[in-house]
Amino acid sequence: MHIGVDDTLGLIHSIETTAANEHDLNVADRLLHGEERHVWADAGYTGIDKREEHRDRSVDWKVAMRPGRRAHLPASSITHRIERLKARVRAKVEHPFLTIKRHFGYSKVRYRGLEKNKNRLHVLAAFTNLLRAQQYLPV
Repeated sequence: MHIGVDDTLGLIHSIETTAANEHDLNVADRLLHGEERHVWADAGYTGIDKREEHRDRSVDWKVAMRPGRRAHLPASSITHRIERLKARVRAKVEHPFLTIKRHFGYSKVRYRGLEKNKNRLHVLAAFTNLLRAQQYLPV
């Protein structure tokens, strides 16, 4: 399950489902809508800016450092603070996953086959967007 989330509002804008053995980098171009200025990603997306399909994008890639390298950074270094800021933004982007998994109970797939699970995920993403957008509605 791969979800593209807007980093300002936290709303889901794209979904891709793949087999478990497919790497995240292979579907990353389908998660981006083309108008992003910044892309926040975890360490699994290291090297995304060097891939052919992303060479012409004018995007500021904010990819997290690998945990093993980050563990060796001194807490007072500027790089450590930058990595903490990246983690804070990514935590906000991960909120839709919390809603889908905990509130709607999608911690395990229910059906056999990607298409059935993708349909269920689309419905849950729509519900999640409704819940997230509720805070932006006037009272």
